[in-house]
Amino acid sequence: MGANVFPPTNKTENMRKKEELAGLSLLGAKGVKYTDNYAPQLLETFVNKHPENEYLVTFNCPEFTSLCPMTGQPDFGRIVINYIPRERMVESKSLKLYLFSFRNHGDFHEDCVNIIMKDLVKLMEPRYLEVIGYFNPRGGINIYPFANYADSEHEAMKQQRLLAQMQRQL
Repeated sequence: MGANVFPPTNKTENMRKKEELAGLSLLGAKGVKYTDNYAPQLLETFVNKHPENEYLVTFNCPEFTSLCPMTGQPDFGRIVINYIPRERMVESKSLKLYLFSFRNHGDFHEDCVNIIMKDLVKLMEPRYLEVIGYFNPRGGINIYPFANYADSEHEAMKQQRLLAQMQRQL
């Protein structure tokens, strides 16, 4: 057998330090209130420890709910968020609470998807980000809005992803 390619390390060497977690108020907090009114201020970020790498982060929210702006009836769907981070990353519990805050928000599906995309771009300034909504049928029609953002280096990817989404719908 050859020599161990991974020399022994201090187990805490790669763990996040407390100062890196400063500013995260929701994760691990007891008694967090679930607001049901649109609340982008809930979103929190943390530092990406690997900004030199391009990698994909995916969130799947299978129980997204908002309200129809005309009838007030609930709309149910699944929201998928994919992004390539830069310096900041969204903290998942804050994202969960943020998405839950749409519960009493009256907007069309397309608006919700675009609002989520814009809020996350403003929050993180990612390299690339897309939000896809897979909404349950209302009146016999499914709606699948797709919105994406890219920095100048990922503009071709943005166009390719949009075209791929369009082709899937045909």
